[in-house]
Amino acid sequence: MSSVSRVLSGLAIVGLFPFMAFAQQTAGPSARTAASLARNEGPGVSWWLTNPDKSALLQEQAPLTFTSDKTGQSSIILDTAERFQTMDGFGFALTGGSAILIEGLRPKERKDLLQELFSIKGKGIGISYLRISIGASDLDPAVFSYDDQPKGQTDPELKQFSIQKDEQYLIPLLHEILAINPQLHILGSPWSAPSWMKDNDTTAAGHLDPQWYKAYATYLVKYIKAMRAHGIRVEAITPQNEPLNPKNNPSMVMDDTAQDVFIKTSLGPVFKAAGLTTKIIVYDHNCDRPDYPMYILKDPKADPYVSGSAFHLYLGKVEAMSGVHQAYPNKALYFTEIYTAGSSSFAGDLNWHIANVIIGAPNNWAKNVLEWNLASDPDLNPHTPGGCNTCLGAVTISDSVSISRNVAYYIVAHASKFVRSGSVRIGSSTPDHLVNVAFRTPQGKFVVIVLNNADHAQTFSLGLKGGKAATATLNAGAVGTFEW
Repeated sequence: MSSVSRVLSGLAIVGLFPFMAFAQQTAGPSARTAASLARNEGPGVSWWLTNPDKSALLQEQAPLTFTSDKTGQSSIILDTAERFQTMDGFGFALTGGSAILIEGLRPKERKDLLQELFSIKGKGIGISYLRISIGASDLDPAVFSYDDQPKGQTDPELKQFSIQKDEQYLIPLLHEILAINPQLHILGSPWSAPSWMKDNDTTAAGHLDPQWYKAYATYLVKYIKAMRAHGIRVEAITPQNEPLNPKNNPSMVMDDTAQDVFIKTSLGPVFKAAGLTTKIIVYDHNCDRPDYPMYILKDPKADPYVSGSAFHLYLGKVEAMSGVHQAYPNKALYFTEIYTAGSSSFAGDLNWHIANVIIGAPNNWAKNVLEWNLASDPDLNPHTPGGCNTCLGAVTISDSVSISRNVAYYIVAHASKFVRSGSVRIGSSTPDHLVNVAFRTPQGKFVVIVLNNADHAQTFSLGLKGGKAATATLNAGAVGTFEW
């Protein structure tokens, strides 16, 4: 993890570029037809509220009714003609430490928690995307790779490669999760290559030695195949987590020129030779350096192997992602990490993360949104020596039965429960201090996430362009998810 230097950026709503047509929705006997949806017919708007004072926490409210009266109110108007990216989903990093804590719960408590996190039934929040570490992240109890060697020794043929450490907690937990949501998206990111492949032969900092480029590419292929042998599909990887951050443990520096060469000479060709369809997503670091992924994307020898770019938001502004989209509109964008700190305020984190991440990242072309990290204990453990000691999990697990939900849980849940994989972002107007993002789901529903960024309560209308509107009120700093 980077140390957080939050620049509270203004939320930019990007220009509108219509693309892709929606499939017609099949209407059952009680379903509304596409035509009636367009007229806003039906029982009204369901909505869920979180207040910054915690008086409501993802709490369902009384439904809103559509009327024709919009007089004197701010309006959020959805425009289905303006269609943008298709969403893969919302979720968290499932670190090794998270897996240890969740697997340590009693069977009933673990089953109930996983249903709540990964199902959309009942109180489930429907997490649809996870990021896992390839080897240890800094939120594992100790550093490891899948081919550790004594100091000064190497294993060029990777004869001692093994994912045994993941088989103890992470893989069994993923099996339980996939039984709940078999369509779960999984992204893998390494924090470091094995130490013997690095020019400093240690777990922190250093660079991947060019003599081991192809060996490291093969290492990543073996990882993907080993996970597949366990029935787990890793659909995408980034070559390096936070490649410009040497201050973590584990970590590895890989500047844009090095990542470019690694991809075009080794990772891409080795993936191709192995017949892998796993996506390669570049960068995986802060929004202050959009030049990094664009350096790789402009290389005609690397570009064919690259599916897109991934971003964090400890530095920079989220609208930097739109600049990359405008330069390379055929490449996908992903938002893969931001954390909440144990010392932060619920109200402050709710406001900043909803505005910049849950709303800001999709409005700047992100296909997913991931917060860091799924679970921690009351002392913000486990973590490696030198790893993040301030990272607060979405849930805190105190012992084998005690679970509490933290601000990141509600931040993500306001999207993950409603914006399912395959949803398409659509156009929406943005009145002053009512930042929002809108989607059309594969089931034909409309979902709008709204944050009242003003210092006072606001009443506003909500509806489709040319249709009726419903009226809602949000307190200062409150977030609502509206669905109809």
